[in-house]
Amino acid sequence: MMGPPGGPAPDLSNAEIVDYTVVEGDGRVRLKLKDGSVVEVRLEIMNVLRAGNDPTTGLPTYVVQSAPLIRLVEAGKELRKPPLRPGSGRDAKALPGFG
Repeated sequence: MMGPPGGPAPDLSNAEIVDYTVVEGDGRVRLKLKDGSVVEVRLEIMNVLRAGNDPTTGLPTYVVQSAPLIRLVEAGKELRKPPLRPGSGRDAKALPGFG
């Protein structure tokens, strides 16, 4: 999408999905965190939409719908905790790691 951050959102009522091919890269980035852990982040592209043209420049406006996929690759033993056991008094419906 073009334009300054915080500008008006494009009108998606007439937006059309645009097919695409990956030209370069696989969208993965490996990050080494300060605590020594290694995290891999991959951007999953779900759709690319053409939402008309920017009124000030005339350039086409695109919206990319995406989601980050995050995977822990490496973590030191000192950062690990034992897993919670059922009946430990925690909410059984809570997601692991978010309780």
